[in-house]
Amino acid sequence: MNKCNRFRMSSFQIFDLMFNQRNIHELTCLFAVVLLLTCQCLADDGYEMDDFLKREYSLTKPYQGLGSSSSSYWDLMGNAMITTEHVRLTPDLQSRQGAVWSRVPCYLRDWELQVHFKIHGHGKKNLNGDGIALWSCIWKHEPLHRPWRRVFPYVSGMVGNGTLAYEHDRDGQSTELGGCTALVRNIPHDTFLLIRYTKNRLTIQIDVDGKQEWRDCLDLPGVRLPRGYFFGASSEEEEEEELIPSVDNFEHLNKVEVQEEGMSGVQLFFTIVFSVIGVFVLGVVAVVMYGRWKENSRKRFY
Repeated sequence: MNKCNRFRMSSFQIFDLMFNQRNIHELTCLFAVVLLLTCQCLADDGYEMDDFLKREYSLTKPYQGLGSSSSSYWDLMGNAMITTEHVRLTPDLQSRQGAVWSRVPCYLRDWELQVHFKIHGHGKKNLNGDGIALWSCIWKHEPLHRPWRRVFPYVSGMVGNGTLAYEHDRDGQSTELGGCTALVRNIPHDTFLLIRYTKNRLTIQIDVDGKQEWRDCLDLPGVRLPRGYFFGASSEEEEEEELIPSVDNFEHLNKVEVQEEGMSGVQLFFTIVFSVIGVFVLGVVAVVMYGRWKENSRKRFY
C-alpha cells in the first residue's frame, strides 16, 4: 500500500472512530432530540397562559368575616346579609336596598368577572323588580331608590365619566351602549354573568338558559376604564330577592398569538442554526458511508 493510500486510510480511520455505526446512531438521535426541543421551544411562543384567580376581588364561600372582620375584602351595606349559601342583597320585601363592595381597589390592566346570581320574587314572572347593578367605581355608594319602568328583563351596559347620570325614568336608554334580553327571574337553574375587560374592549356574556354555555350580550371596543376602582353589586327592590352565591375575578393575561405567516427573529435564527447543523451532520455521515463503500470496493480487487 503506497503512502497516499495509507494517508487516505488513516483519514477514514479518524472518521471511523468519530462516526462508527453506534456513534452515528447516537449523534443522529441527539440531533433529533435537540431539533424536537427546539421546535417545542419555538411553539411555546404561542402558548396561551391560564388566567389567575384574584381572591382579593372574589366573593366565594364560606364568606368568613365578610363585612365585619378587618381582614375581609368586602363590605356589606343596607339590607345585605350573609347566609351559608349566598350573599343576599335584598329580601323579598318592599322598599329594600342592599349592596356589597370590595375593599381593595383593582389595579389589574385586564380582568374578567364571573358572577353567579339568582333573582326570585312574588308576582308575575319577569314583570317586576329593579334587578342587580354591577359596578366598577372610584366611589362606593349606597343604593338609591328610584322608580323603574322597564317591563322586561334586560342586561344594559353603560360607561360613565363621573358626571354622566343614569336616567331611571327612561330605563337608561340615553346612556346605554348596548345590552340584551335575559329571562333570569324565578327560573330553577343557575344563572351567570361574565364581564371581561381586555385590551380596551368590554364584553358581556350571559349563561341563563341552563345550557352551561355563554351567549354574547355586549361587545364594546375602545373602552378605557381607569385602574384603582372598586367592584360592587347593589340592588333596590320591590318584593324581589337578589342573591349572589359567588363572584370570581380573574386576571386576564394577554395571550400571544401564533403568527400564521413569517417567523420572528428568534425563530429564524434557530431555524438557520439547526438547519446548518443538520446539513453538516448529514454531510459527514454521507462522507463516512461513501469512504466505507469505496474501501470495500477496493478490497474486492486485491
